[in-house]
Amino acid sequence: MAKNRTILGCQWGDEGKGKIVDLLAADADIIARFQGGANAGHTIVVGDKKYVLHLIPAGIIHPGKICYVGNGVVLDPFGFKEELDLLTEWGIDYQGRLFVSAAANLVLPYHKLIDAVDEKNRGTSSLGTTKRGIGPAYVDKVARNGIRIADLFAPERLLKRLQYQKNIKNSYFSGSDDPRADIDRTYEELLKLAPLYKSMAVDVSLELYKAGQQNKSILFEGAQGTLLDVDLGTYPFATSSNTTIGGALTGLGISPKALGEIVGVVKAYTTRVGTGPFPTELIDDNGEKLRAIGDEYGATTGRPRRCGWLDLVALKHAIRINGVDSIAITKLDVLDNFEEIDICIAYELDGEKISEVPLDLAQLSIVRPVYQTLSGWNSETTGITKFDKLPENAKKYLNFMTESLNVNLCIVSTGAKRKETILV
Repeated sequence: MAKNRTILGCQWGDEGKGKIVDLLAADADIIARFQGGANAGHTIVVGDKKYVLHLIPAGIIHPGKICYVGNGVVLDPFGFKEELDLLTEWGIDYQGRLFVSAAANLVLPYHKLIDAVDEKNRGTSSLGTTKRGIGPAYVDKVARNGIRIADLFAPERLLKRLQYQKNIKNSYFSGSDDPRADIDRTYEELLKLAPLYKSMAVDVSLELYKAGQQNKSILFEGAQGTLLDVDLGTYPFATSSNTTIGGALTGLGISPKALGEIVGVVKAYTTRVGTGPFPTELIDDNGEKLRAIGDEYGATTGRPRRCGWLDLVALKHAIRINGVDSIAITKLDVLDNFEEIDICIAYELDGEKISEVPLDLAQLSIVRPVYQTLSGWNSETTGITKFDKLPENAKKYLNFMTESLNVNLCIVSTGAKRKETILV
């Protein structure tokens, strides 16, 4: 049986999944994205060329690979078209090898308007969304008001559903001169895009089943990270989809038997974009140092990321609920110039030490991290490609992580470029 892999983020996103997907795509026939939207940003560096993709699977960079966008993704049809144009500009031929689920719901301009209005109305309780319309699109999907790719091919049905949106969202549209509130304009623009999507729309679930029957190797690609899961993450400071393993099943219509090896991507420290609890956040020189060396700014929004030490309590939560088999550790090189490195091994809550993530946000917001301090290595790891060539303290750091999490280590990234990688 062909070897399948599922790639998941184990923190608050931004773990470096783009590079890991790009690396593992070399051994796969098919890459399939299963959830999220254009609020995700996957960065791939090949040689001196940097690629940033938001909706198209990162595996598209590899010639000949088949890529699918599943029904669990909320797809911005205009943003997706812009990415297709970028692929053409980059000299990447996607014709005949990039497909989207006809059942995928669309993120439309009015979703972005609603996102911005709602975030403003929340005031000091804002969620820190990317304002890409992801949440409102998922709301429509769950409320069964969503517009799917398949609707683009039935103009009368599309118009009827758009007009219904005008009725139920009148409080957002009434009196607005924002062009995103113009339903008629959206309708006309969607009709222009319909032929493009007609050529790419398929039943992704069925295509993946057929591929499995043909012994094809499939790489399942997730977006964001476990701690942003709408059910099991830091709700309500979360995304609007299931970023955990269940999202792969429902977002692509596959069997649990198809998942194969589950690879969790873990940054060597912790970052978070937006508001919400972050027990190991560093509001000091070390936090600034991590941000500066790691270039911790969002690939989607450009916002500075909050930075902190590695949190093993949160990681154990992610490893457990996803059934992670092995981890890929990224950005080890960012820690090269620290004399000492702290690792959170437990939380303290109301004077008691706990080893699990409390799902009650009120509790998670007041826990104090319990640290174990390890010695840094004070030497450069950038570009090292053999585990044995790493500084001794870097190896101790990695071994402490994997032994604490009880998982195997499969990849260590020692730089942004594809070749700056240790395969364990």
